[in-house]
Amino acid sequence: MKNVHRPKDHVVLLYVPEYHTVIQSPMVMTDVSVVTDLLHDEEKRIKGFLETLGVKLKGAGIGGKVKSVGGNPGEVIVKVSKDEGADMVILGSRGMGTIRRTLLGSVSDYVMHHSHIPVLVCKHPDVHKH
Repeated sequence: MKNVHRPKDHVVLLYVPEYHTVIQSPMVMTDVSVVTDLLHDEEKRIKGFLETLGVKLKGAGIGGKVKSVGGNPGEVIVKVSKDEGADMVILGSRGMGTIRRTLLGSVSDYVMHHSHIPVLVCKHPDVHKH
């Protein structure tokens, strides 16, 4: 905020939920209604999270909106940035280790290599200790 945001900026906070954690639950194999219930609970959690983001945006006096789009996170971020006419993508880093990042891929790596605009990756000081 201190280094990049300008008062007239329009910020789009994008959340890309990953449903694989719901689908990989051991209960999924036993009952289809369990999947429905798990997905419904996840949708409620996501809605609450988006509302919290909206409140933070408004509380900071920042103009913008909050969106949730399902899909592959890197692909979704690149597509939404194009659709929204973004000038910059700013994303966080989860702090995965080198081996895990190599095997699973990195959302920030994908976005940096496929984005048509500048990408700023912010590392949280608690996760990335020097």
